[in-house]
Amino acid sequence: MVAVEYHADLKEVQSDAALARVLGEGSGAAPFDRLEWWQMLATHCGKSPRIVVARSEAGYLVLPLEDTNSHLEGMANWYTFRLRPVASAGADREALMAAIAADLADRSHRIVLGGVPNEDRSADLIERAFRSAGWTVRREQCDVNHILNVAGRSYTDYLAARPGRLRTTLKRKSGKVDAVVLNHFDHEVWNAYEAIYRQSWKPEEGSPEFLRAFAMAEAKAGRLRLGIARAGGEAIASQMWTVEGGTAFIHKLAHLEAARALSPGTVLSAALFRHVIDVDRVDLVDFGTGDDGYKRDWMEEVRPRYRLDMYRPLAPQNWLVFARSGLRRLADIGKRG
Repeated sequence: MVAVEYHADLKEVQSDAALARVLGEGSGAAPFDRLEWWQMLATHCGKSPRIVVARSEAGYLVLPLEDTNSHLEGMANWYTFRLRPVASAGADREALMAAIAADLADRSHRIVLGGVPNEDRSADLIERAFRSAGWTVRREQCDVNHILNVAGRSYTDYLAARPGRLRTTLKRKSGKVDAVVLNHFDHEVWNAYEAIYRQSWKPEEGSPEFLRAFAMAEAKAGRLRLGIARAGGEAIASQMWTVEGGTAFIHKLAHLEAARALSPGTVLSAALFRHVIDVDRVDLVDFGTGDDGYKRDWMEEVRPRYRLDMYRPLAPQNWLVFARSGLRRLADIGKRG
């Protein structure tokens, strides 16, 4: 017997001790699987949670959704590396996801999930369950995730395998930049990061309050790795990483364009890679989403991320979408003809 329930108030989830344990530290060895992450999204990013929980005697499966007023979407934003269902150990993921897909059929005409991984078969699981429950499912790759499997290497061995231009840059610039890695939250360093970010090539920060709250929480848990690079006493680059469950996550990085000649971002990245590989001894480094060229210099593998768009085929709200899709298919056929 599977029961499906919905939570708009995350305090309800927190008050359920067994469920809170599933969504607590170590639940998925990543911040994006934790209740704390969704709470900060709601507090600082204006998200409206609709957390779906399927439970049976064998365990739980949780699908984090948000209500956008027009339809349901994954509870995520620009800081989220990936979105996936979170299951307790021993749970029957197939049966629990099937129950969620069937129950949602009476509650929403459309559900959109972005950034879904499939190295753990999450995308397959979701697609299979929703198709079986009568939903029309469109699945397409929407992004990529660059990673490094350390495979037991030391930092020296890892660096030896980097492109020659990267190693040359480090030899030429490392003596000109002072790079430091902190395992705690430092207000002065964080203020420097925010100042650097505002002057960097990066787009406007989505929610500085969210990121600061996240950094402070990760520092309290011992997971924060905060990097700062200086030249002549001036802060010119900063990065935020976290380490959890054998993985180092690269969340944010920025450098001053005026200091670009010193390659401060490259020097600081090297210091952080050295720290997480030789000190933290991680198994994996995760560079998040995006196919930026500089990621290829540091990473060695690329994993796809998928967008799953699920529709109730008979819902009037979806007819215009289907009509437009049909016209696009006819246009594509016409072009091929």
